Parts: sequence; C-alpha cells; structure tokens
Amino acid sequence: MSPSISSNFYAYLSRLRWIKRWGLKRNAHEENVMEHSWEVAVIAHTLALIKNRYFEGQVDANAVATAALYHDITEVITGDMPTPIKYHSSAILSAYKQIEQQAEQELLNLLPEALQPDFRVLIDHQQMSEAHQKIIKAADKISAYLKCQAELKAGNAEFEMAAEQLERDIEAMDQPEVRFFMLSFAPNCGLTLDDLMKKRKG
Repeated sequence: MSPSISSNFYAYLSRLRWIKRWGLKRNAHEENVMEHSWEVAVIAHTLALIKNRYFEGQVDANAVATAALYHDITEVITGDMPTPIKYHSSAILSAYKQIEQQAEQELLNLLPEALQPDFRVLIDHQQMSEAHQKIIKAADKISAYLKCQAELKAGNAEFEMAAEQLERDIEAMDQPEVRFFMLSFAPNCGLTLDDLMKKRKG
C-alpha cells in the first residue's frame, strides 16, 4: 500500500480558474489562466506535430503539450502580470523573472519528494529544452492573438493594438510550423457555429 502523503499542489492548481487574464483591459469575454493553459497546450501539440510531419522535426509532441499545460502555473502565486507592465523596463522584467523562479520552486516543494524530478522538467523553465520552449512560446502568442480577434469580433476596440502587436510578433517568428498553423487553422477560428456547420456540410 502506498504511503499517505498530504500535498497542496493540486489545490493550488485548481485555483488557476480564478486568475483572470488581460487585467488592464475591458473584456467582452473574460479569460482565466486555466482555460488559456488548455488552449496553449492544444496549439503547442499541433505545432509540434506540424513541425514533425511537414518540416522534418523530431519533437516529442506529447511532452510539449504536457509542458504547455503547466507553462503559466506560477501565476497562481504571482497573478497574471499584464504584458505592457512586464516589459515596461528591463528592471521590471528581471524582477518578475526572479519572482517567477521563486514561485516555481515553491510549487515544486509542495510535491512529494519522489515526484519533484518529474515535475521539475515541466515547471522549471530553466530545465526545459529550447525546442520545447520555442514552440510553447509561439503557441502562447497564437492563443493571445486568437483572444484578441475574438474580442474585436465582439466589437471591443480595447484589443486593437494588442492584436496588431501580436500579429507582428507571430509574423516575425522564424518557425514554418507557425506559418502553417496561421494559414490553415487560425482564419476559421472566427467563424460562427452556423458557418462551421455550413462548411462541414459543403
């Protein structure tokens, strides 16, 4: 029989649903960190598969998706830092990264000792491969871009500048799998359910 160990790790994770994103903007549809993490994970998984099937990549798509699920886990402690503030100065960014690293360690310490090495490669960004980080970062940008497009479609002009900046960031990425995704999948994300059903029947 396995030993009984008390851990608050998943109690913390469950609170990600209460951490709101885009805190400086009026949102037509509020987004929390838990749902954002799921979207980033499925986009990252798809990007990894595209890279492997079309561009001779050798990425573990399942490992990428799992790591993406945890990519914002520290925000259960730090909250969501709005991008304009985080990148306002090098001093703020450096301080935030230090806080983020401390939060990563605190969350890891909540786990039973035997599980900590397994989670370290998912939670500690310094332990993650550069290839995986690159894909997850791209997926994070795409998720944010799709959020902006949804807000604009709802008539919310608050997201115009963010959408333009994210589009530039995504276009500047030297990742063919990203271009593939943006051409093949992203445009249809703005369709209504009726439009999707029409395309399916057609």
